[in-house]
Amino acid sequence: MKISCLIIDDEPLARKRLLALVEEMEDLQLLGQCKTGKEAVLTIEELHPDLIFLDIQMKDMSGFDVLQKLKTNKKPMVIFVTAFDTYAVKAFDAFALDYLLKPFKKERFQQAVARAKQQFKSKTGNNLESNFQKLLEYIEEEKTEKNNTTSKSKLPIKIGNTVSFIAYSEIQYILASGSYVEICTLDKKHVLRDSLQNIMDEMESKQMLRIHRSTIINTNFLDKVIHSNFGEIDVKMKDGSLFRVSKSYRKEFQKSLGL
Repeated sequence: MKISCLIIDDEPLARKRLLALVEEMEDLQLLGQCKTGKEAVLTIEELHPDLIFLDIQMKDMSGFDVLQKLKTNKKPMVIFVTAFDTYAVKAFDAFALDYLLKPFKKERFQQAVARAKQQFKSKTGNNLESNFQKLLEYIEEEKTEKNNTTSKSKLPIKIGNTVSFIAYSEIQYILASGSYVEICTLDKKHVLRDSLQNIMDEMESKQMLRIHRSTIINTNFLDKVIHSNFGEIDVKMKDGSLFRVSKSYRKEFQKSLGL
């Protein structure tokens, strides 16, 4: 018995990659491809796929939004496809079937599909529905927590196979380096595959301030603000590190510090 599936991703190359891999799997039957979240909701409700490969970040809505908008009684199994660890951790912990972290290898795709096949064979419709409801409940809890006005004291990050929590009070600055970010604390440097914007979205601390597309600083560790030549602004941290405040963030930087 074949498992019907649907590819949902707003990136043409990502869809092409998934399509090639799906076509190699004899146990999978591709029902179609979707470029937007809106299209995905309509297609899922019309075709009722057993499994969906769902991109978490799309231009019109997130993968989580897609799941919440579904009204069909038959809920699909979900394999999230994501470029960022932060979202992958959320998806995995939110009772998703599995996730593929871009760029993923053929072997990792096959592993996720094998797990889907096992789940599909062993679970009844009620079990799958229960799993889906748990996922939606988790997403709702995430939204509620984000809307909570109480500021969090720690930043959750994935390191290896575990999620660690780093106190904001220990973070001096965070730097972007290619596809990775470096979280520099008082006594250690944590390197993880993520984007600086995702890290910024996760943070709920007024002391963490973005000053450049590749730099976030903790103002508690700020030593000096230096007005350089030609109107440039640099910041010197207490450990001696020197960073440039870019024009894009200069106004917000000065406003935050009351300069």
